[in-house]
Amino acid sequence: MNETSGLLPGTLYLLILRTLRAGPLHGYAISKRIKQCSSELLDVEEGSLYPALQRMLVKGWVEAEWGMTETNRRARFYKLTKEGTKQLRAETADFLRLVAAISEVLETA
Repeated sequence: MNETSGLLPGTLYLLILRTLRAGPLHGYAISKRIKQCSSELLDVEEGSLYPALQRMLVKGWVEAEWGMTETNRRARFYKLTKEGTKQLRAETADFLRLVAAISEVLETA
């Protein structure tokens, strides 16, 4: 599977929020971490990632500040907010309910 088009709606927010729980990261590092943690299965492209991060900034789930990357490039680093931590809990609970419902259908249908 390649791209975020294979993700369920809203899953991208969940993946980004969960990734930022470990600490501030710039966009490329967020994408790279998601890919690594998914055994290279999920490839979040810039065209999906940065608009999602912008929406999350507006919602107050993340904050951003400029900094330098490990390769001395200027980049925006995103950090989870208190509101983002609450949203992560809600998104996780919703996702787990959805997975349980899908599992029930797969087992009984």
